Amino acid sequence: MSRSQIVAEHLPLLRRYARALTGSQTSGDAYVAAMLEALLQDPGLLDEKYGPRAGLFRLFTQIWNSVSVNDNADSPFLQVPSERRLSNITPLPRQAFLLLSLEGFPEEDVAFILKKDVAEIRQLADTAGREMAAEIATDVLIIEDETFIAMDLESLVKNLGHNVIGVARTHTDAVAIAGKKRPGLILADIQLADGSSGLDAVNELLKAFEVPVVFITAYPERFLTGERPEPAFLISKPFQPAMVSAVASQALFFQRNSRTRKPTAAAS
Repeated sequence: MSRSQIVAEHLPLLRRYARALTGSQTSGDAYVAAMLEALLQDPGLLDEKYGPRAGLFRLFTQIWNSVSVNDNADSPFLQVPSERRLSNITPLPRQAFLLLSLEGFPEEDVAFILKKDVAEIRQLADTAGREMAAEIATDVLIIEDETFIAMDLESLVKNLGHNVIGVARTHTDAVAIAGKKRPGLILADIQLADGSSGLDAVNELLKAFEVPVVFITAYPERFLTGERPEPAFLISKPFQPAMVSAVASQALFFQRNSRTRKPTAAAS
């Protein structure tokens, strides 16, 4: 397999991680593009000691943690909205937790990616877990037509301290539930059994109010191309509880950051 084929094989899930880390499709894809540009200029940057996927994530992490990239909006490789940068939270704990929970890397691979030892990775993940446990609970709308998956999500969300305001099985149900009580977070399947779309339902709701959304799909690669407006937060079926917890926490984190950075009426 050629180097370009290896990169292409792992690119969709790297996009997913980058979007979860930065909070947006645009920013995440921009960081991935910066990594690819660096790799084109110097193929020797890819360290495949733990395999090509871990090597790509390690190189991406070097780009993400670069002071020149994070602080320079005029970078020729990177144009990211400043409000989406992780400035109010220690980034490494979140990185470790996402690599472990969302991407499913073993601790040894995460240690390689972040250039830490395994003991440090465990400490970082524990720190991220405490940060997430301290988050304020919110009202959650679940859009999912499969009964058992919906039940699993409802139980998981409640165990995380959130309140479920309803489970919608169709586009129409979702709009109706949100019309009665505005959710603070939406977990949405993309393909619904009656032929309607969770994506369409969410887009309709977002016209009326802002809310963080985590999409759940059995086919994540279809929404990780960068060729059209795509979800920033995406998890795949089957999912693990830690995966949902990690991504939902990221979505809520960026929503709160966005609110705190909006100018007040007195300042405008």
